[in-house]
Amino acid sequence: MTRHVAVIGAGPAGLAAAAAALRAGARVTLVDAAEQPGGQYHRMLPDAFGARRPERLHHGWREFDRLRRHVLGHPRCAWWAETAVWALERSEPGAAEAPRVHALRGPADGDGRERLVLAPDALVLGPGAHDRVLPFPGWELPGVFTAGAAQALAKGERIAVGDRVVISGSGPFLLPVAASLLETGSRVLQVLEASPAPTVLRGWARRPWELASQGGKAAELAEYTGLLARHRVPYRTGRAVVEARGDGRVEEVVTARLRADWSVVPGTERTVPADALCVSHGFSPQLELPVAAGCALTEGPAAGRFVRVDDDQLTSVPRVYAAGEITGIAGAPAARAEGLLAGWLAAGGTPAAPESHRARRRRDQGRAFAARLAAAHPIGDAWPGWLRADTVVCRCEETSYGALRDAAGQPAGSAARTVKLGTRAGLGPCQARVCGPTVAELLARLGAGATGGPAAGLAAADPHHRPVAPPIRLGELAAPATVPDEQQEESAE
Repeated sequence: MTRHVAVIGAGPAGLAAAAAALRAGARVTLVDAAEQPGGQYHRMLPDAFGARRPERLHHGWREFDRLRRHVLGHPRCAWWAETAVWALERSEPGAAEAPRVHALRGPADGDGRERLVLAPDALVLGPGAHDRVLPFPGWELPGVFTAGAAQALAKGERIAVGDRVVISGSGPFLLPVAASLLETGSRVLQVLEASPAPTVLRGWARRPWELASQGGKAAELAEYTGLLARHRVPYRTGRAVVEARGDGRVEEVVTARLRADWSVVPGTERTVPADALCVSHGFSPQLELPVAAGCALTEGPAAGRFVRVDDDQLTSVPRVYAAGEITGIAGAPAARAEGLLAGWLAAGGTPAAPESHRARRRRDQGRAFAARLAAAHPIGDAWPGWLRADTVVCRCEETSYGALRDAAGQPAGSAARTVKLGTRAGLGPCQARVCGPTVAELLARLGAGATGGPAAGLAAADPHHRPVAPPIRLGELAAPATVPDEQQEESAE
């Protein structure tokens, strides 16, 4: 019988997994919350725009467009657009079945979404990641955007977030964001890389022969560098935005020179008038669905935990594979390689096949690139020095750094739940997706946990563990589930 592979996420990893599973002879259901496939990397304009040049702002568009058309037009592929997976139902302990997939199909803000249930033979998870933003005074002001959100508006809507924009943070992602904003008509005042030049150069220059396999990345870098030069946008290392100011929205930002540990060099503060600020300090993997499936995570700080996979991209749960940023932040080429391997093997493809060998080689090259990226753009240990007592660290609940410090000093006998309820950190609409890793790190730095107290429990808690992944209406939860027609037909066979 033909295997049924469900692929969650239609970014570079998910689309590649779907293509590989189809090539191995499986029937595929490709699920994504967006209207179009591509993820953040290939975010497309809605069909209603009738874009004449949809390839603008995209790298590798021809290959992506070919793959997209092949997958979505394949007779064995069911494309579920605008579909949110809200839960994964685990099989009985010891059973070999993949988790059941519970989804809602329809616009996220619309009524009458259809509740669906899938029971695939294998599952490939590729939900991707989102920006990580470290808090600083004023980061909650309107006009402060994550770099990913600004790029999504530029790519997916051709909307400029501001007329005079400052981009700050760490990592090469700042460059394509600047390019996207320039294409939409924004004036990018400066791009600020927090890590000093020696740190960046040491990270990228280590084992330089490994860069030979990343020729595409070098071409992208040259293109972005040329674009910034043509628009006279300064790119500065060892400098970052440490405060945003304004009455009701951002009107100016304060930049400062940083040491290697990201502590501020006194006297180097400069005020820059701006009406928008885009910030990114790396990425946090979206682990809600892998955790719901029971997948084991790597050990490490909350901000650096990923899904643990073996050499075949198989997780600790039978028949559940993972690919892309949830296994490590390594960029789109590595995500595609992982997706190809995961999809091929999830569909029953032979591990010794040439497709597997090629995918493993490209994946390993991507992982080496990820290690270089982490070394060149690390998060400095001294960033909490940017904070003041009234700095908001949880924007949903407006929890301040001072309140968090007070909670960390509470008697060791208090429960972790008491700390949560007292500070409200992580209990807002985002359910700790944004603030969770940062709050846990701050509590650990404040000495919480040395006595096994409440903050230790909060810092060690997994912010991704929740039975319902995205928000869902009670009426939708109570509605009867529908088994898709194609799955009913397969059961009848």
